[in-house]
Amino acid sequence: MATNTTSPAAPSSLSSLGVMAITLLSVALAVGLPGNSFVVWSILVKMRKRSVTALLVLNLALADLAVLLTAPFFLHSVARGTWVFGVTGCRLFHYVCGVSMYASVLLITAMSLDRSLAVALPFVSQKLRTKKVARWLLAIIWAASVLLATPVIVYRTVVPKPPYNRSLYCFPRYDTERHRVFHLLFEAVTGFLLPFLAVVASYSDIGRRLRARRFRRSRRTGRLVALIIITFAAFWLPYHVVNLAEAARSLAGHPAGERLLLARRVLIALAFLSSSVNPVLYACTGGGLLRLAGVGFIAKLLEGTGSEMSSTRRGGTLGQTGRGAPAPTEPGPAESLTASTNPLD
Repeated sequence: MATNTTSPAAPSSLSSLGVMAITLLSVALAVGLPGNSFVVWSILVKMRKRSVTALLVLNLALADLAVLLTAPFFLHSVARGTWVFGVTGCRLFHYVCGVSMYASVLLITAMSLDRSLAVALPFVSQKLRTKKVARWLLAIIWAASVLLATPVIVYRTVVPKPPYNRSLYCFPRYDTERHRVFHLLFEAVTGFLLPFLAVVASYSDIGRRLRARRFRRSRRTGRLVALIIITFAAFWLPYHVVNLAEAARSLAGHPAGERLLLARRVLIALAFLSSSVNPVLYACTGGGLLRLAGVGFIAKLLEGTGSEMSSTRRGGTLGQTGRGAPAPTEPGPAESLTASTNPLD
């Protein structure tokens, strides 16, 4: 989570790590803000009937937008070398990041589990994938995100920056080293380890079932699955490795090293960049639709297959999403998976 320690870079390090953090935050804003706004606009305006997948993608884009809207405050903090938004701003902005980041991770995990269910039990999946169930799932995800991010409010505060105490940090402060270890481990386990294991398990099961059926498009699907997992890990693994290293040092009775603190500043900016990558993946995956449908390509990418629309007419059950090509009334597991062109679906 990009919520543990976001603090302004010291003036002495601004020339290297500070510039790198500013660059990453700026790229995240430049790409992610219009990209995610376009996704939200496409789903709300261009889609007549929103599928379950579209609802999940909509909430993922909203979560990413919320994170990116806090980026200007952190850009200001890094550039000025001090925090000027007070304790309330310190806790509020980091809490928004925490809630949104947890929501993003949980939504990606939910999409992975949903896709695995569609492959393993396609008929059960069609019965469960209703808008009512999706809305309950989204409510649970956001409620869980609100609760999981509460340590940010408990531990965040504004402290003077040594050695002259003329500048301020928005920094976590712990009463004991046990609190520090708890927060670092809690964040690493709930924000990365468990969701990542669920994603890997889901797509490993999908790949195994497709290979067993010798589905002719399994190679393409395998590349797409690999891209999802690699992208997920690339943005989050380094940050949580630093968390675990800092927790290990605290358990050994050593304070956090200067290298860990400096690395964290850049890795937090990298975590912000992860909120801008999803629209890029959509564009890369739906390149053909972009040429055919123009600005409406996101809607086309998320429109339901024939089975989904026929299921909706039978009573609101939504099947798998895809390119809009007609599908059998009862699609097989491989067809349910590969009908989708959404990299996060």
